[in-house]
Amino acid sequence: MITELKSSELYKYKALLHEQGQLEAKAVVKGVNPGRIFVDNVDTPASGLIWLGNNDGFFFIGNENNKAFNSELNHFIDTVIVPEARKIGMTWFEGIGDHNKWDETIKRVLENRHLGSWKQRVYTLQKDDYKDSSFEPAMEKGYHIAKISERLFENSNKEVENIDFLHSRIVESWSSINSFLNKGISYCVIYKNKIVSICFSNFAVDSMHAIAIETVEEHQGKKLAQKAALAYVKECLKNNLILYWDCMDSNKPSIAVAENIGFRNAFNYTGYEFKIG
Repeated sequence: MITELKSSELYKYKALLHEQGQLEAKAVVKGVNPGRIFVDNVDTPASGLIWLGNNDGFFFIGNENNKAFNSELNHFIDTVIVPEARKIGMTWFEGIGDHNKWDETIKRVLENRHLGSWKQRVYTLQKDDYKDSSFEPAMEKGYHIAKISERLFENSNKEVENIDFLHSRIVESWSSINSFLNKGISYCVIYKNKIVSICFSNFAVDSMHAIAIETVEEHQGKKLAQKAALAYVKECLKNNLILYWDCMDSNKPSIAVAENIGFRNAFNYTGYEFKIG
């Protein structure tokens, strides 16, 4: 029977993780970022499913050939995952194996669900690989970069009109604001007292930080994300952190930015999806 673990016990199951797997799964198991873990056996788990706390997907971990776990997956998804996903407005199940041996299992077990797939690339950047290039884009008049501090986050003087935009993005990935302020790094671009682009750590494990970037639609195309990302990268490297950038294989502009800065392709993986009926 697939059972959910108590949040206080997640760290006990790090042996299920693949050493070269995705950072998000490790961050949940280590208790840095929120999430839920479901396993085949609480006492002696062999396989599991992680539901990221930002509702951005599911990771299959452990033994991909566990017949007991695999035979229950469809029933578990239908009776537990789907009803809870509907309550929060999720319309797609996106699943990823934390090692590539899961790929064939996912395709076989979920074959009756009109399964689609996509390709992802993971890049990492360490201090010695960083290219301090001259391609840094100029910023149009009226825009300025700010490091997100506790003062800016609290916004007690109301200098930022859309502070909820920042708050909502941070709490999607972090269990608390204090946790983010203590462990994460973030920069934003401000225009006329509104945050229009952000680059922040959305997952972190030890010295490795995953990057999330977003620019509001009406300000896209001005290379604001590049500007915020460069400030973020420099801050992380100054603190001897390793950067982790996960992007779709089809996102050629994002890949070009990463490679121009010095990011190296660490590994690639496949994601699988189906519509939640």
